[in-house]
Amino acid sequence: MSAYATCFVVAAGPWYSNSLALMAVTVVWLIGAYYLYGRRLERRVVQPTDEPTPAHSKTDGVDFYPAKPVVLFGHHFASIAGAGPILGPVLAVAFFGWGATALWILLGVVLIGAAHDYMALMISVRNGGSSLPDVAEKAISPSARVLFLIFVWIGLVLVITAFCNAAAGTFMKAPEIVLPTFSLMLIAVLFGFLTYRVKLNTAVSTAIALALLAFVIWLGFRVPVRLENLGVPADYVKHVWLGALIVYGVIASVLPVWVLLQPRDYIATWILIVGMTLGIVGVALVHPTMHAPAFTAPMTAKGPVWPMLFIIVACGAVSGFHCLVAGGTTSKQLGSERQGLLIGYGSMLVEGALAILALIAVGAGMYFTAEQAEAGEGGAALHAFLDKGGGGPIAAFGRGFQVLTEPLLSPVATWLGVVGLGMIVGMTMVNAFVMTTLDTAVRLARFITSELVGRRVPLFRNRLVASLAAAVPAYLLALMPGAFKSIWPMFGAANQLIGALALLVISAYLLRRGKPTVYTLLPAIFMLVTTVAALLWQAYTHLITAEEHNYTLGVTAIVLLVLALVLVVQALGVRRGGQAPAQV
Repeated sequence: MSAYATCFVVAAGPWYSNSLALMAVTVVWLIGAYYLYGRRLERRVVQPTDEPTPAHSKTDGVDFYPAKPVVLFGHHFASIAGAGPILGPVLAVAFFGWGATALWILLGVVLIGAAHDYMALMISVRNGGSSLPDVAEKAISPSARVLFLIFVWIGLVLVITAFCNAAAGTFMKAPEIVLPTFSLMLIAVLFGFLTYRVKLNTAVSTAIALALLAFVIWLGFRVPVRLENLGVPADYVKHVWLGALIVYGVIASVLPVWVLLQPRDYIATWILIVGMTLGIVGVALVHPTMHAPAFTAPMTAKGPVWPMLFIIVACGAVSGFHCLVAGGTTSKQLGSERQGLLIGYGSMLVEGALAILALIAVGAGMYFTAEQAEAGEGGAALHAFLDKGGGGPIAAFGRGFQVLTEPLLSPVATWLGVVGLGMIVGMTMVNAFVMTTLDTAVRLARFITSELVGRRVPLFRNRLVASLAAAVPAYLLALMPGAFKSIWPMFGAANQLIGALALLVISAYLLRRGKPTVYTLLPAIFMLVTTVAALLWQAYTHLITAEEHNYTLGVTAIVLLVLALVLVVQALGVRRGGQAPAQV
């Protein structure tokens, strides 16, 4: 039986609805994909050489510096694996079923997402560490670079909005995680100081940081932070949390990278390693049955399965923003082209495994409906957590994670004298990556704002002003009623459209070089058609069929469609030979 057929049987067969079977298939599928499809891509398209990489040829000790493969893998994975591979699958299971979601994750991550990340990394390396928008200028046209940057800026504003909203809702539902979430940033600053200034041994600094993190998680139970108890009116609690998160993102975006960004990524990697290990071992021990349906109706409250499933689950299957990381920092630290497959392709496969873990946490660790929850003697229902006041997808993941890790964490919880330790650990794990994505997104938006506008308007060269240019509209969008559920599909569409356009740029580059384009062009066409359909659906919904029209999101969808059309037309000109050969 083929791997594709195996995945389908696991999704559709009733006795295969055991979570351990799904996790086992996932592990076998992803490992096989790395050695079969990934190696084929490396051998036929990339053809790595022993030529010096930019990390060696441009070494400056700041941005360009060769890193050990394991260290670079950790940096790259922490940078791409934000909260997206958890939030998207949680929502998709609720709307479309776990089988449909698992199929898209397992097929998408191998054939599209990992190939996108690997090729974006290696093309950046071959172009001296340049970003993909810069490659677009060479491979297509100068205006293609500007269009690409505009896409990215809009997408970053949407992701800042979505993640701020998710974190604010979680703080309101679970005040126990407020202290651990914000304390993690202080712990990261302390780690950076001990490592870079005191020159303390990295292992010792790591042990101190993880011990402090465990302490503040315990302290969070003892000192839950409820703004209502501090005199904030109930109607303004969310506004205050949103404001605090935006202020944090802006401040973090202008700090030197060694102060917060690098140490926070490092600690976040450890959090994710520990969290994924606990989750996978928990699945092996508990292996609960999937309570969610494998497939729901073709038309749901969020629209048709195609194209909406394919944009709600972005990270974990394919994410256009990964090309920014690949061409922004990772390509400048890659010590050898032969390490590219592990870093670019391998790390995306691990993100796919994280997405499947999130799917299992809510699909098996929680009941799907209130009736199931009542029959299951007090278990939680997924939709109750996603409805208003339930805490949102982060709280849902935390509740499912608690069920999976009960055998592992219950003795610790008893010793500490706390209730719901697994849920708080799971929510802290996700919120840590929400904060990671938040300040990284604001920092990237600052770069792009300065690059797009700063040349003509010197004011936007100021770091604070450039950060605020993206943070302020994100805050205003976050104040909309039901912002997360409305913004997440729009973010997913923008993200997937960037991925489609990135694959289009990569295909144009390969065409210029006489390399095979089938591995990137076919995924580019599929993602382009899918995201265009999703944007048309959202524009139609927001502007015409919705009871309350959302002109902001409707117009945003139209703008993205127009920009994409212009860029596609320019890319087609490359295929026809209508432009001079690029110097690549």
